Amino acid sequence: MAQFMVVLDVSIVNVALPRIETALGLDVTASHWVVNAYTLVFAGLLLLGGRVADLYGHKRTLLAGLALFSTASLVGGLAGGQETLVAARAAQGLGAAVLAPATLTVVGTAFEGAARTRALAIWTGVGLAGGTAGNLVGGLLTQTVSWRAVLLVNVPIGVVAAWLARCLPCDRARTRPRLDLPGAALAVAVLVCGTFGLARAGTHGWSDPATVTALLACGCALALFVPVQTRWASHPLIPPRLLAHGQVARGNVIALVAGACLSPMWFFLAFSMQQVLQLGPLLTGLGFLPHTLLAIVFGVVVTPRLLHRVRGHTLLGVGALVAAAGFVWQSRLTPESGYLVGVLGPAVLIGVGSGLLNTPVTLAATSGVPRADAGAASGLLNTTKQVGAVLGLAVLTTVAQPAFAGPADLARGYGRAFAAMAAALLVVAVLAFTSPAVAATSDRDGLRSTR
Repeated sequence: MAQFMVVLDVSIVNVALPRIETALGLDVTASHWVVNAYTLVFAGLLLLGGRVADLYGHKRTLLAGLALFSTASLVGGLAGGQETLVAARAAQGLGAAVLAPATLTVVGTAFEGAARTRALAIWTGVGLAGGTAGNLVGGLLTQTVSWRAVLLVNVPIGVVAAWLARCLPCDRARTRPRLDLPGAALAVAVLVCGTFGLARAGTHGWSDPATVTALLACGCALALFVPVQTRWASHPLIPPRLLAHGQVARGNVIALVAGACLSPMWFFLAFSMQQVLQLGPLLTGLGFLPHTLLAIVFGVVVTPRLLHRVRGHTLLGVGALVAAAGFVWQSRLTPESGYLVGVLGPAVLIGVGSGLLNTPVTLAATSGVPRADAGAASGLLNTTKQVGAVLGLAVLTTVAQPAFAGPADLARGYGRAFAAMAAALLVVAVLAFTSPAVAATSDRDGLRSTR
């Protein structure tokens, strides 16, 4: 439930954004930050959240994250202006950064062998379900209740999840808790400055003083982050031994590039269906169902079975190629396409492709990691996915830059974004096919991971 809620809020505001713009008087840039205030803080603090789970215990971390996330959702649902809404979304991101690594750590350390692969597939499937449920629930609540309900709905979910979490065992930290706060601050600075600089460059050009300043600040923060993690921090957010693990490093690079496509997809599809095809919020939410149903079926049912027979990197490459073909098709959307040809057809390829590649990526980035670093590995994987999502949205928004004159102009702009997603997934396919085998479902891999 906690993981479902975290992923739900990545997409639940997408369908509601046009109504939020009208209600609070937001422009396109402000709408962009309603989305990125959540994903930026989420991505920037995931590494810290992963270490919190390792040092303070999974149950305590999970409960604290649920409390923070639910409270921030309440504040956002009652917001009267864009400043309060963006601040609440940022606080949600902080809660999500604590929750997501804890959920993956609990799942990853509780099972062995083939059971671990199935459990991780279900964890991945819950995330996929949350992504599309966000669009569906967001459209339903926006059209029948209010845009505020898309945030307030998290409160009862969080309360129930916290009540259920009491059954988890009380694990205690093995070492004295020490958090790398300078590293966390630098990670956030890298993401915020980098995203702002890229977004600013798209609207004001690369020579704009604010653009140059933001990108220079991003570079400086990144230059400081590396020695903090490798030399100065006694308990770094990213233990150097993790990055020395070749499979973990490759898995995270692939997750970064894939995240730059699969997460921003929801943002651009929501606007495409409403502004190009002129669908209402509820029909837009329903329009995402094929993406999720196919991704869940292939991710939870088909992929774990295929991993018994096919190497993980092969599934990764095939999934990336299938999804890339779907995005090429999606880039051809026009106002005359209609839902069946313009959205449902590409959805089949995108859903199947993403379902094939998600679980192998998770296995690649978390297998063979010592138990003491399980939280850090989970935080690193979630971070790379969210960093990809944040940077992908910033870059793709710049690539799209539609002229807001009519549906045809919007379709051409969004088409450029989908074409760029297809190109990025081709990169994922190349990385997959040229990398050593990704861990599959053998008992040996699972036992080594657990030990």
